[in-house]
Amino acid sequence: MAVKSAKELYRDFSVQEESIPIFSRAWWLDATAGPENWDVALVVSGGQIKASMPYMMRRRFGLRVLSQPALTQTLGPWLRPLKESAGPAKKLSQDQELMDELIAQLPRFDYFNQNWHYSLTNWLPFSWRGFQQTTCYTYVINDLRDMGKVWAGFHNNVRRNCKTATERYRITIREDLPLNDYLALNRMTFQRQGMEVPYPDDYVRRLDAACEKQNCRKTYIAVDPQGRQHAGCYVVWDSNSAYGLMNGSDPALRGSGALSLCFWHAIQDVARVTRKFDFEGSMLKPVEHFVRRFGAIQTPYFNISKTHSRLLRARHALLATVRDR
Repeated sequence: MAVKSAKELYRDFSVQEESIPIFSRAWWLDATAGPENWDVALVVSGGQIKASMPYMMRRRFGLRVLSQPALTQTLGPWLRPLKESAGPAKKLSQDQELMDELIAQLPRFDYFNQNWHYSLTNWLPFSWRGFQQTTCYTYVINDLRDMGKVWAGFHNNVRRNCKTATERYRITIREDLPLNDYLALNRMTFQRQGMEVPYPDDYVRRLDAACEKQNCRKTYIAVDPQGRQHAGCYVVWDSNSAYGLMNGSDPALRGSGALSLCFWHAIQDVARVTRKFDFEGSMLKPVEHFVRRFGAIQTPYFNISKTHSRLLRARHALLATVRDR
């Protein structure tokens, strides 16, 4: 009988273990990185998986990079929790041992860069191995059980936007429109900022098809009585949280408050299937200003990186010098 590889073991495990975030599931990585372009470090003891860390592999300018695919909020380690009776010292000791084993299994790389899920708060073992950390922020509504409480937590501007969209513009939220309609709105948002869309339409279609098979995504589009599509958001979820993966709006109709209404509708809808709503945050000031008004809690998460290549280190040092001037 053939022995399963770490990747084969992980495929089965990521289906069974509900605490693994959607972005670290094997089917998600197949859709985003491609089945041949990702692998996983795996710690197995006594026939039980104790820790895992998937990563995407790619070549850039001849350099080997370990990172994460587009539209993938986080990767990073998953560590099997100890029993609640275990003390903090024992937990830290186990974390260190498991992370050391995960690091040891990583293939040779020139550059490593991943975002970790915010539930991971101890990166010391990576620091001791020469990795660096940057703190980023997402915004999370931590409890979706009481929609009255969620609504009360919204800033006045958000509640006003929702009422303006429904009462003045008579907007309704459609969940049955084709993905292409959403992609058009998403494209407008980048065009308004003079930016290229960072992922091709076919990439989103491939991911959407995978999510549809898992029954873990919806597109919400705000439409007025004239048929104009004002805004839309694309949401995915697992059993622990929903994630606002993408959104977009028509620049000519931004004053209608439709995007706020889209998110409010999405939050109410996903409350039936999950516990939290993660806006996926942003370090961009206008985006941060928008999402925190939904009463979401600013939640730090880690970006972990390491550079082996001398050329890359020189480039990063040069960029840091330029920024400091």
